[in-house]
Amino acid sequence: MSAFIRRRRKGSLPRLAPELDDVTLGKVRRRVETCWDRGSLDFAVMALLSNVIDDAGQDWDRKAHRLEVLAGSAGRALPGIWREHKPNDQGALLLHAWSDVVQARQQGSVGDLSDVRASCRRAAELLPADPIPWTLHLATLRLERRPTRELSPIWREIKARDPWNREAHLQALGYLSPEECGSSVLVLDLLDGLRAEMPPNAPTAALELTAIVRNHQRAVAVGGLMALGAAEIWRRPDVAKALDQAAQDWTTPGFLTHAAAVADFNLLAYALLKSTRPTEAATALRATGAVATPWPWNADGEPLERFAHFYGRYCQEGSA
Repeated sequence: MSAFIRRRRKGSLPRLAPELDDVTLGKVRRRVETCWDRGSLDFAVMALLSNVIDDAGQDWDRKAHRLEVLAGSAGRALPGIWREHKPNDQGALLLHAWSDVVQARQQGSVGDLSDVRASCRRAAELLPADPIPWTLHLATLRLERRPTRELSPIWREIKARDPWNREAHLQALGYLSPEECGSSVLVLDLLDGLRAEMPPNAPTAALELTAIVRNHQRAVAVGGLMALGAAEIWRRPDVAKALDQAAQDWTTPGFLTHAAAVADFNLLAYALLKSTRPTEAATALRATGAVATPWPWNADGEPLERFAHFYGRYCQEGSA
């Protein structure tokens, strides 16, 4: 699984790690957090940020993963300082823009994000092949609930550069959902387009399962008859087919190689548990290397506790 192969140590304890199995990213993330814990800015940290972003090269999926993790760890100050010192550094522009998107999402009250889009335009000029500026542009449209007609030209730019970009498709899935700017029909159109052309091991392999799990969690959250009928989702033939394929293929060594594959193993394990397929769920849990992700486990309680419960039950030494 490339240089970032998953290593499951015997007896490893379940843990939350935003970097997943990207060891290099994890080291930089911890350095960034320690830098601000000390209340001082180590300018060497900016060099580390630049290196870890640039080292992803044209693996746009990994570059997006690294930017997302760093934006979530660096707060607002560090990306701003880095951009001030390196105004024409594409990585600095993208990290600053992504940090602004993270802050806007966390605050819940979104203001004018035109400055973020301006940063994205400049980043796109500096590295025209990169789909990430356009993906962040899409994220701003989603946050501002912009009309769907504004999506099409941005989507064409993304698809022309990286047709199976995971982050872009997740943003599109959210944007097109009935809760945001779209409808169930538009979500189905997006998924139908994927099924028709997507390689089975593409970074977007989990998009359909993501939509399925979101539908299930949405039904449970509504309560009443919707919640009572939520379990029926797992009995639908199309859902069973999607789970069959994922359970068969994804955990095959070397099949999924994208940066967030561990997150997709978490999703698969969760879905298999919900559909009462514990043996296959155990295989997916082992594939995580004991690294948990907040979603989808947080829908059922404290995410690490829920993950650890099932990991301990099915994967620890001496378990069935």
